[in-house]
Amino acid sequence: MNVPKTTEAKTAIIVAGPTCSGKSALALDLARTFGGTVINADSMQVYRDLHILTARPDAADEAAVPHRLYGVLDAAVPGSVAWWRSEALREMDAAWAEGRMPILCGGTGMYLRALTDGLVEVPDPGDAARTEARRLAEEIGPEALHARLMQVDPETASGLRPNDTQRISRAWEVWTGTGHGLAWWRSQPGLPPAPCRFVSVRLDPEREGLRRAIDSRFGQMLEAGALEEVSALLERGLDPVLPAMRAHGVPELAAVLRGEVPLEEARKSAVLAIGRYTRRQATWFRHHALGKGDDGMISLRRYTHSAQESESQYEKIENFISERVDAAARAS
Repeated sequence: MNVPKTTEAKTAIIVAGPTCSGKSALALDLARTFGGTVINADSMQVYRDLHILTARPDAADEAAVPHRLYGVLDAAVPGSVAWWRSEALREMDAAWAEGRMPILCGGTGMYLRALTDGLVEVPDPGDAARTEARRLAEEIGPEALHARLMQVDPETASGLRPNDTQRISRAWEVWTGTGHGLAWWRSQPGLPPAPCRFVSVRLDPEREGLRRAIDSRFGQMLEAGALEEVSALLERGLDPVLPAMRAHGVPELAAVLRGEVPLEEARKSAVLAIGRYTRRQATWFRHHALGKGDDGMISLRRYTHSAQESESQYEKIENFISERVDAAARAS
């Protein structure tokens, strides 16, 4: 296998798919094979306060191969696609400079698309617009704010779920602060795609197996101290609309700590919420290519370390990537 060790043939690997599909394990194995640096592409794993609930790689994995952009933001700081794109490009350049293969690993499709397709830059709407959006979301609720948004910016509002507080607030602040809606801004020329070729692996697990994996992982998180992690987060008194405060498991376990629901009920609610989210993730990835069309992407079921099946899957993935990496090197 001829893996390029210079930046002449700039190639990066994407490992994408829904939560609990085995992305981190696959990215780690690929990093060992291709001399890679794993770069986080999950919008929640960037927060240092949520090590357990976001299933960040453990110390042994981080010691085995370089990992970047994991736990780099404080929960009080809202991450953004534009911020992540800039940081990811910097880490990709650093990996290439070291003769390593960047491996983008995560389930946040909009982050990955910001690299493969480019990104429209939306101006900062300003603190006043942000404050107003958060106040309205709290006072009248997301559904009513969505209805108001539908009146002034129907193009953006029609693509949002009425109960999605975070995205509705964001859409309202952009319309209020810039005079144009998000949909309008997204139609404008923006930042270009990353200057490289992407080879993508999309994990697309079957529903029942994924549901069992989610249930098992959340139980492991509780045993590892997820409740204590949320308690420490709540003690900071952060704005509840911040992304970190809305991470899967945080609202449900916060309700337990407030004495509103028993732990088992919260556990079931969190598992159901994560399951619904993985369905949206899977649908998104099925409809959005991450690479140069079908030639740059391979789709497989959930990746595990289960002996023979894992070996067969990994060999198929390794061969697919090697062929396209070598082709990119020859074309450079």
